[in-house]
Amino acid sequence: MRTPPNERLTSDIVEAPLPATSGSERRCILSGDNAPREALVRLAIAPDGLVLPDPAGKAPGRGAWIGVSRAALETALAEGHLKRALMRAFKGAPLTIPDDLAARVEAALARHLADRLGLELRSGNIVLGSARIEEQARAGRLAALLHASDSSEDGRRKLDQAWRVGREAEGSGERGLVLPLDRNALSVALGRDNVVHLGVAGHSGDMRAAARVLQAVFRLSRFVFGDPADATADLVNNHGRDVPGHGDRPQAGRSTHDEYVKD
Repeated sequence: MRTPPNERLTSDIVEAPLPATSGSERRCILSGDNAPREALVRLAIAPDGLVLPDPAGKAPGRGAWIGVSRAALETALAEGHLKRALMRAFKGAPLTIPDDLAARVEAALARHLADRLGLELRSGNIVLGSARIEEQARAGRLAALLHASDSSEDGRRKLDQAWRVGREAEGSGERGLVLPLDRNALSVALGRDNVVHLGVAGHSGDMRAAARVLQAVFRLSRFVFGDPADATADLVNNHGRDVPGHGDRPQAGRSTHDEYVKD
C-alpha cells in the first residue's frame, strides 16, 4: 500500500502545528526518542507470545512503542535490533516476531484510520460528493479537506481553490491533504461508491473531528513516507492553523530514563 506523497510543502506555505495530543509521552524502543503516544505505534504480546501492532493502544498487558518508518522497522527486524529491543522491553519474555510485522503495522494503521473516518461519518462530520464539498468549502464550513492518493490533479485543484476561498486564504497556496489511502480504501471505509475527496466539517470553529482524523492520518503517513518532516508537510498542508496543536512543542530528544515499556 506504499504510495509516494503527491504534494510537497513549498516555500510559500508556512508549516502548521500538528493536531492536539493528550500530552502523554512514550519512548520509541528503536530510536530512543520521546514523542506523544498518539504519534507512536504500540506493540503488544498476544497470549501465545506473538508480537502484534496495537494502534488503539488498548490491548491488555505491557506494551512497547515504536516511532520509526516502515523502512527503518524492516531494517531493524532484519538486523536483529528489533528483537533485542523487544527482549529488553518485555524483560526476556518468550516472543515470536512475525517476518511481516512491518506490513502488519501498516495495515493496522490503515484500518485504524478507516475506522476513524467511518465513526466520523456516522457522527455527521464527513462531507462527501465533489459538489457538496465545494459548496461547504467555499462557505468556510470545513475544518479539513482530504483527497485520495489516486485523485486527479484537476479534481484536487478545483476543491483546493474553494477551500482557500472559504478560509479567506486566496493566493496562499494552501491545499487539501493527499491521504495515504486510495479511492478504493476510502470507499470501503465509508461504505460509499468511488470516494475520491472528502471534507471534515468544522461548524462554529469546532475542530475536534478534524483533529481526530488528522492524528490517525499523521501516524500512517509518517510510517509509510518515512521522513517525519515530509510526512508532516504532506499531512497538514496548513490545516493546523485552526486545529489545536503543538507547533511550539520542542523536538523530541533522547530520554534520560532507562524505562522502555510504558502503558
